[in-house]
Amino acid sequence: MSRIGKKPIPVPQGVTVTVQETAVAVKGPKGAMTQALPPGVRLEFDKDTKELTALIPDLPGMGKFHGLARSLVANAVVGVTEGYKRELDIVGVGYRAEVKGREVHFALGYSHPVVFPIPQGIEVAVEKQTHVTVTGIDKQLVGQVSANIRRLRKPDPYKQKGVRYTGEVLKKKAGKTGAK
Repeated sequence: MSRIGKKPIPVPQGVTVTVQETAVAVKGPKGAMTQALPPGVRLEFDKDTKELTALIPDLPGMGKFHGLARSLVANAVVGVTEGYKRELDIVGVGYRAEVKGREVHFALGYSHPVVFPIPQGIEVAVEKQTHVTVTGIDKQLVGQVSANIRRLRKPDPYKQKGVRYTGEVLKKKAGKTGAK
């Protein structure tokens, strides 16, 4: 049984929660989100304590979804109150990015600029042409967009060039030795 699933989810002031059979709708100052629940998992909202509790499923084998459901709904509550942010750095001579409308144009050493469309619900900001910030209310979507941007030019283990997460530590490989 999941220990995470047993923890109640505190609902901050200004956030409204609507529990349905198969989903939970969360609305807050940053926006609104609907989080689908795994089948067999139910949530209960206590208006007195302002806490959301995941009820333990009765069916055998459904306990594994208990903690998952609680984590997904807790991420939705945090997303509509604070939001999520991932930062990436572009390292390399001539590598840069700029936002044009709902697209990000990257110059990453290829023969052509790479155009990355920004999905709905995500904001991308570029500071100093080499620092990209991805923000949004959906934790999964922010992480996936950040991973897709990083995938455009993965960091090279030899020259350390490419797109990397801010603070990411890369293990540098030694090149070939020219000893004869």
